[in-house]
Amino acid sequence: MVAAASRGLGRAVAEALAAEGVNLAICSRNEKRICETAADIKAEYRVDVLPSVCDVTSPSDINRFKEEVIGRFQTCHILFTNADGPPSGKLEDFAAEDFRKAVDLNLMSTINLVYAFLPFMKRQKWGRILASTSSNVRHLLPMFPLSNVSRIGVVAFVKTLAGELGPRNITANVLAPGFFMTEPTREYLEDKAREEGIPYQEALEKLERTIPTRTIGDPKDYGALAAFLASEHASHITGETFLIDGGQYAGSM
Repeated sequence: MVAAASRGLGRAVAEALAAEGVNLAICSRNEKRICETAADIKAEYRVDVLPSVCDVTSPSDINRFKEEVIGRFQTCHILFTNADGPPSGKLEDFAAEDFRKAVDLNLMSTINLVYAFLPFMKRQKWGRILASTSSNVRHLLPMFPLSNVSRIGVVAFVKTLAGELGPRNITANVLAPGFFMTEPTREYLEDKAREEGIPYQEALEKLERTIPTRTIGDPKDYGALAAFLASEHASHITGETFLIDGGQYAGSM
């Protein structure tokens, strides 16, 4: 099960899993895009793909999606939780209600998805839970207070899961991406270019110079990491947060 899979990192994860022969249930809020994505993946990788419209901030949508998944596949082996990020800005740009919405978007969506599919993993005594967050769970980012606050709780939740679920052969890990060439990154660069009065290409090059690999990440690399963590080869890896940011974070831990 891959959430927010119609584009960007979610789609990259879905494609990486499909390349390994995994049947998929994928969802997003956009019916046209998720159906097109399902058709593309099914045609290229010859796996079964169930597309569904689901707003992950809605518990009722998640429950309906769960029923669709179980109706088609009877169980769930791999769960990849994912959602769009909240808007950027200064603290003074937001009210308390904005933080509640951000928590619903990033933290509560993860919790609700896990509670929906975990019983099936427990029953079969096998499962992989992967939660997508952001590199700001390791180093807080200026201009992203909503994301900083709402995503750090995901790490605590997943770490707690890992401790409890290890004896049941269920692993739980966090993927924390830096800048990847996705729609949100392009929008971020467009905003920076407007703010600084410079061309888009110059804004891109300035950002790349802050990354040791000197490049924005390729979503395929992110998908490959997720596919590995979802595999049998990663059975002894749990409770970890995997930073994948081209070395941009300079801390030692």
